[in-house]
Amino acid sequence: MRALALDVGDKTIGVAASDLLGLTAQGVETIHRKSNKEDLHRLGELINQFEATTFVIGLPKNMDGTQGERCDIVKNFAEKLAAKFPEVKQIFWDERFSTVAAARNLIAADVSRRKRKKVIDKMAAVYILQGWLDSQRGGF
Repeated sequence: MRALALDVGDKTIGVAASDLLGLTAQGVETIHRKSNKEDLHRLGELINQFEATTFVIGLPKNMDGTQGERCDIVKNFAEKLAAKFPEVKQIFWDERFSTVAAARNLIAADVSRRKRKKVIDKMAAVYILQGWLDSQRGGF
């Protein structure tokens, strides 16, 4: 039983997966969005590959904690996920600082701007998932 984290954007979806024990998150890939049908198809492949039972979906709240238009867009996509994969539980996780943290770590690791652009969403998904895993104390 594993969890997949999703960092849903307009152009990409960053994906991370938990290990089998539910202790750590690893980056899986960045899906370059084409259409909802193709995006959902790829996520279905990842559900099967990782035997995922849970989606941890990053919710891009405003800095004051309110939910704006970006949250509505993510929740709309989550509704499509739920319709396609009703057996996979969904959890929304506050992702306000995930992209910032990922960017800082990539900069600290001296990753070039060009390479950062390719992996930033996947790394943000890792931060989303690791935050949720830590809150669960290793179990889910």
